[in-house]
Amino acid sequence: MKLNERSLAFYATCDSPADNAGFLYKRGERHTAYHRRWFVLKGNMLFYFEERESREPVGVIVLEGCTVELCDSAEEFAFAIRFGGAKSRTYVLAAESQAAMESWVKSLSRASFDYMRLVVRELEKQLEEMRWGPAGGCGGCRLLPGSWKSKPSGPERSPEGLLALPTVLPKENGCAVWNNAPGADRPPDTSSCGGYDSEGNPRPPPLPPRRRASSSEAGSAGAAAAESPSIFCRLHEQYGQEVARLRQDWLERRRGPRP
Repeated sequence: MKLNERSLAFYATCDSPADNAGFLYKRGERHTAYHRRWFVLKGNMLFYFEERESREPVGVIVLEGCTVELCDSAEEFAFAIRFGGAKSRTYVLAAESQAAMESWVKSLSRASFDYMRLVVRELEKQLEEMRWGPAGGCGGCRLLPGSWKSKPSGPERSPEGLLALPTVLPKENGCAVWNNAPGADRPPDTSSCGGYDSEGNPRPPPLPPRRRASSSEAGSAGAAAAESPSIFCRLHEQYGQEVARLRQDWLERRRGPRP
């Protein structure tokens, strides 16, 4: 993407929301005097203007490959933007209060794409853990807080005494659907998504197998579906008559007594 002065000036003064804005004191590069400038932070670009009403920025600082840290200066509430490299410039700024300084340091430290990349990576990791659980867990069969805390009353079963599952099982909501697997007449394995965990706490039971409706159930469901329109028609007619009577009474009261 090509950038020029016109495009930067338009982006700095357009109506897009700013991440931070306010007056800061900026130390000059050659002279150590501080000048009050209006700063606007948008994304990873820090624009500064001579006045708040200025139409074009005086300069822009691209906040990539830099660190924001507090520094010692003649001005109070000062901080610096330092770039890596021997010949890189260090920008020294000062806020008007402690709260303003903390706000600017926080927003400038989070403005770079490197920080956003770390945040996205951490959020993806958390989402993955929420979906599949921590490593070595049971995925969708994680325990809910405060549930299934009672200790088993009977003796614990050893994993060796349980039947092994086939290699590939169809899954539904994170648990195996037993009736769809080969050898459905065998009892399910309680060592994966049911039974007890390593601490002896019982896990939630797997989902019950899906049951196909029999012909009699299908016939009764069809009869109920065929009967429902007639019930609706009767109710509609009954309430419709009542609404019509109420409307007729209201019209008569509105017209008043007949002479």
